[in-house]
Amino acid sequence: MTNTLKCISPIDGSVYLERPVLSLDAARDVCARAKAAQGAWAARPLSERVQLVRDAIAEVGKATDRMAQELAHQMGRPVRYGGEFGGFAERGNYMADIAEKALAPTIVEDSDKATRKITREARGVVLVVAPWNYPYMTAINTVAPALIAGNTVVLKHATQTLQVGERLAEAFHAAGIPDDVFQNVFLDHDTTSALIAERQFGFVNFTGSVGGGKAMEIAAAGTFTPVATELGGKDPGYVRADADVDAAVDGLMDGAMFNAGQCCCGIERIYVHESLYDAFVEKAVAWVNALKLGNPLEADTDIGPMANVRFAAEVRAQISEAVAAGATALIDTFEADDGGAYLTPQILTNVTHDMRVMRDESFGPVVGIMPVKDDAEAIALMNDCQFGLTAAIFTKDADAADAIGAQLETGTVFMNRCDYLDPALCWTGCKDTGQGAGLSELGYQALTRPKSYHLKKA
Repeated sequence: MTNTLKCISPIDGSVYLERPVLSLDAARDVCARAKAAQGAWAARPLSERVQLVRDAIAEVGKATDRMAQELAHQMGRPVRYGGEFGGFAERGNYMADIAEKALAPTIVEDSDKATRKITREARGVVLVVAPWNYPYMTAINTVAPALIAGNTVVLKHATQTLQVGERLAEAFHAAGIPDDVFQNVFLDHDTTSALIAERQFGFVNFTGSVGGGKAMEIAAAGTFTPVATELGGKDPGYVRADADVDAAVDGLMDGAMFNAGQCCCGIERIYVHESLYDAFVEKAVAWVNALKLGNPLEADTDIGPMANVRFAAEVRAQISEAVAAGATALIDTFEADDGGAYLTPQILTNVTHDMRVMRDESFGPVVGIMPVKDDAEAIALMNDCQFGLTAAIFTKDADAADAIGAQLETGTVFMNRCDYLDPALCWTGCKDTGQGAGLSELGYQALTRPKSYHLKKA
């Protein structure tokens, strides 16, 4: 019996897509074709590779309405948000903009005696394992710079968003990128691990769970294949005494609830200076109660179902455990909450770090809010976490935000905003969030290897 991957639509629990996985031998053939195509692709002028990637991005943009509809069916994001093309294009085109500078050789000496320089060479075949929560944007983070740098790419997308990999391959091939240079594949976990262990790839980029990241590193053990990981998060927000409360509520609650809370850098815990705590909580509750939970295909839906019933079950479990331990749930059950994928967004107070909802990744529409007396207490609580992706500080004092940021164990520090990926800045994390350097000029360094030249002339 053929092993298949099934995308279960969170809208109604039906099977939206089903695809057979490749056998190990067929997957090896994919890798062989990618390796065979890589040399000629890297030999093409950089300007050609840049333009082809730009053309592929534009090709994706021709079907944004379809994108929004398909994402609603696959992972539940409401169509009112229009898909992901804005962020997709911003990231991909920015990496195209900086390619020439980022990939330029470093000239140490160019004299009549010697030329000494450091160049950047493509790593070969890059495996991109992309997640379902922002399936276009997370994929392009690596696909665009990998191709521009002269690598070939094999994309394995999450089962929940099987169609996204297909759509990307269609668009990239229509734009003129050769079939073997960019390939979309359907693989099971065992085959993926076997390919990595066989050194079929020159670089592996994985975005997903901590468990998945560990599996990637285990598969690569002893192969010396570099593995970049962007894993879990439990990102904090801090509202200082001098913050604009309304702006902080709008920013942090959107960061906590958008995409049904299924954001890598979504806000999952909030610390508010005690002088603003009551006002912040009151406004936050009003903000959440104004949301409409419902079918993501309907234009007035603000928050759709979680991508899978089991994800919602984990969030419900964390909420129930917290309430049993003394937390207060401030949002009454929404009418559309079906006990399954459709989940009432929730705010919890009277929480502590003894509760899982303040420690473990929730990846859903729930946030705990705690009062703090000063910056020192806020810093200690923000750092009391196994993850380290982003942290957001709401304040009118940029110097204070800078000083606080220097003490935080995190990959990105925001001031007066959150839940945003700036392609000019390195996307990275620490602790159990994993290690890697995506986007920015550092993204190109990760996807290439340095090569030194010492050419003595006399």
